[in-house]
Amino acid sequence: MKINFLRETIFVALSALLLVGCGGRNNMSRATGWGINSKDGGFQFNTEFEDQENGPGLVFIEGGTYTKGQVQDDVLHDWNNTPTQQHVMSFYIDETEVTNLMYMEYLDWLETVFPLSEQRYRQIYEGALPDTLVWRNTLGYMEELTTNYLRHPAYAEYPVVGINWLQAVQFSEWRTNRVNEFILERESFVQKNIRYGQKDGGVVNSNSTFSTKAYLKRPETSYGGLMASDSIMGKRGTIKKDTATVNVYAGVEKGVLLPSYRLPTEAEWEYAALALVGDREYNTYRGKKKYPWSGEYTRSDERRSEGDQLANFKFGKGDYGGIAGWSDDGGDITVQVKSYPPNDFGVYDMAGNVAEWVADVYRPIVDDEANDFNYYRGNIYMKNAIGEDGKATILSPDELVYDTLPNGKVMLKRLPGDLDQVPIDEEETFLRQNFSESDNRNFRDGDKEPTRLFASYNNTDDENAKKRPETAGMYDAPLHPKVSIDDDGNTLRSIDKSERRTSLITDEVRVYKGGSWKDRAYWLDPAQRRYLPQYIATDYIGFRCAMSRLGQKSRIKKTARHKRGR
Repeated sequence: MKINFLRETIFVALSALLLVGCGGRNNMSRATGWGINSKDGGFQFNTEFEDQENGPGLVFIEGGTYTKGQVQDDVLHDWNNTPTQQHVMSFYIDETEVTNLMYMEYLDWLETVFPLSEQRYRQIYEGALPDTLVWRNTLGYMEELTTNYLRHPAYAEYPVVGINWLQAVQFSEWRTNRVNEFILERESFVQKNIRYGQKDGGVVNSNSTFSTKAYLKRPETSYGGLMASDSIMGKRGTIKKDTATVNVYAGVEKGVLLPSYRLPTEAEWEYAALALVGDREYNTYRGKKKYPWSGEYTRSDERRSEGDQLANFKFGKGDYGGIAGWSDDGGDITVQVKSYPPNDFGVYDMAGNVAEWVADVYRPIVDDEANDFNYYRGNIYMKNAIGEDGKATILSPDELVYDTLPNGKVMLKRLPGDLDQVPIDEEETFLRQNFSESDNRNFRDGDKEPTRLFASYNNTDDENAKKRPETAGMYDAPLHPKVSIDDDGNTLRSIDKSERRTSLITDEVRVYKGGSWKDRAYWLDPAQRRYLPQYIATDYIGFRCAMSRLGQKSRIKKTARHKRGR
């Protein structure tokens, strides 16, 4: 027994020395025994990855279970919420709403890269502009806000408004690309200041932009193909192989680039707003929360701030801020972000100030029987378009495709340099059990019209069925207004004036949450939800971004509270 034990000890020690001599356990494959990241070649992988970094402006939200849609007051009885038990994966969310300053940086970039002096680019910038006319009130004087709210320094840290849902999505995509551009520079995959425009010493213009998705798929196409050479590569961007110089890119396996900034799902937003982490004891809830903060009232009960308002909202008819110097919430319209204490997750203004767009398509009920894990209604599955050369297609500046919204606003669908994408087809859905089509916005919504058997239910109205796309027919909603241009350049608008429509709900109607400076306390409940068409902008709806978490659920190892310290 002693001899065997001695042999095992010697073997373990020698094995440890061998592993150290080969560069450590992480650098040896447990599948083949081959070296990983060997200088001689072979499989290359980031074996030292520890944790996803926080993107700029983001707060980590540890996932968990909660009751979605559990409103504390339902005085309207409007069949608008279905309390359901849901589990949300860990994610990140903006500490504050997107501010005017943040959005102006986006506008400045667009104006620099796609100059207004070129007619073909003007609609890119104009399509991204907030609708400042949302401040106008027929019986109120608000004209100064139409001119100053977006651009004046006095409102720099105020939440941006006048943004429709589509604009919020495009800002999120732009933000993803700019953050990852900076990371590539910081990690020395590209040279410094490449991300700036040519007048500032960079390489960026309309023909040489950066897209994260395009970079991960076809990195050599980034910056208009400049990445194919070593002219802009940093210290980590090239390696020597024999006498040749080979470019190295920060692919997915490097773990360098961040996932996409995006709008939070309704489940994520509500979970982050509730912040039940502050009301837990032994993995159970100590009580119900009506608002993002603790307690059932809109005023603080802490000694230092007792009586102070905890959110910016409308107190009552004709009362948006209280009496001057007394019972004041600090603002009559919106207020500067971080004007109130954060919730237990460290997130600000999840109630009041501005309501916020979320990613979900609106439906009156949440189908928890179909899914109770990371719930989201709005999936449209796409795939990369493949060109004749067998490679993913990159959008060029000469192939700009615009979309005219029902209200007449023109927006660019995708920026040049992005991957061209098309809906999935039967090749991806064949014999799959988890999805069967590209557009899943009306999946199991309870309406007969969007189903494949609709014809058997509507034999008497075949003509109407042919006129309307299946996905636009939810609850017999009005047809979208049609905007066209005649031969003389005049804008023609066609509006559905039928009096037989039964609903405003379509697949282009999105949820917004949180209450605003215009709303009573009733709407501050995180579970409350409302909806608007995705092309509509208002003076009380803003947005914040979210980001998925990759890897483990928690950042720290969890132990039961009663076992801590033992």
